[in-house]
Amino acid sequence: IGGTLTHWLSLGNHELSHNLCFKTTLYNEILGMVANCAQGFPSCVTFKKYHLEHHYYQGTDEIDVDIPTYWEGEFFNTTIKKVLWVILQPAFYALRPLFVNPKPMDLKEAMNIATTLSFDAWFAYTFGIKALAFNVAGTLLGMGLHPCAGHFISEHYTFKEGQETYSYYGWLNLVAFNVGYH
Repeated sequence: IGGTLTHWLSLGNHELSHNLCFKTTLYNEILGMVANCAQGFPSCVTFKKYHLEHHYYQGTDEIDVDIPTYWEGEFFNTTIKKVLWVILQPAFYALRPLFVNPKPMDLKEAMNIATTLSFDAWFAYTFGIKALAFNVAGTLLGMGLHPCAGHFISEHYTFKEGQETYSYYGWLNLVAFNVGYH
């Protein structure tokens, strides 16, 4: 359940990065920061900064950091390594931008970090470190080796040259803001 819920929050942040909840950008960003509190990781502001480029320059190496790097494709070339890549997907998704296309941190990112880490500290103090670990583990599972996270592969892995993305039309769209229709 934790992986499904935190994955849902991550996809909510995807929708918020496109300003689809409120007409005002700031309100979408604030709601994204609230969602990050339950996930344990500050990510909504940085995600938005890079994700919009993913749509403008889809499939362009060194700009579209949503797609795996050449190194990832070369290294994770066996079944076992590919399963490991899926498990580590949240780390690659979070760290890839810092290596492929680094950008300076801005005030909103700093606020996102401060808000989320402050909430994490309060949450751990109030409910215990195990409760915080549950939220963090749910996020890592929900973005990695979880049925709901399968859309990341179909959206960001090239199976056929010239076709950068694939859509998913199954029932998991019910808990994924229809993100499979990509």
